[in-house]
Amino acid sequence: MNPKNYQQLVKPLLIIIFATICLVFLNPGQLIGEKNTTIYQYQKFHNPDGIGKFYMGREIAQVMGHQGASWLERPSRGMEERPSRLVKALELKPTDIIADIGAGTGYFSFRMAPLVPEGKVLATDIQPEMIDIIEDLKKERNITNIETILTTVADPKLPEESVDLALMVDAYHEFEYPREMMLGIVKGLKPGGRAVLVEYRGENPLVMIKGLHKMTQRQVKKEMAAVGLVWKETKDLLPQQHLMVFEKVK
Repeated sequence: MNPKNYQQLVKPLLIIIFATICLVFLNPGQLIGEKNTTIYQYQKFHNPDGIGKFYMGREIAQVMGHQGASWLERPSRGMEERPSRLVKALELKPTDIIADIGAGTGYFSFRMAPLVPEGKVLATDIQPEMIDIIEDLKKERNITNIETILTTVADPKLPEESVDLALMVDAYHEFEYPREMMLGIVKGLKPGGRAVLVEYRGENPLVMIKGLHKMTQRQVKKEMAAVGLVWKETKDLLPQQHLMVFEKVK
């Protein structure tokens, strides 16, 4: 073969190989044919506690399954997390409509329901088993102002401008589609409504929780700003968690 013709044949092939290597090592997420590749990135090799999906520089944590329901109701939780302080800090009104996002067993739903006798709590979860647990407890405790909503990983299924407060306790960091979920929550909030995120303090290495199940204030503020929520205050009155309050602009 003529050397000149050989070079013309090999050169384009080398360019293709080089470009493929760059894509794999510099931006592996772009090789994943899933929606919102500009928002989310993906990595094949990642933290085993995560799902290999990244949002705004943070790897999304794996969801705790319904098999861990008993852990949510553990007796020691009262001392470890001070849930009564948390609920008091929400400053609920009797007429408030509250969305407990990622309610799990309803641990906080049942603590808030008596404080909103003229309102209600919307207890939402993506796992039907958790919804069943809440429904059983409602009957057992004769609670009538808690409504359950089975949601999807990308839609909180809240009626538009219907909610005074959306509470997420140790849940947001597990959202598989955080941008879509928060946009749905913002849509469901009334003008001036509040979104409250409670997350273990990512800044503190002494908080003995797996890294992906903690968040820093800086990261939370960045992700909430991306959906138009305005930070109002952080109440550091809990032993290990931030309680961060955001507001939907009126």
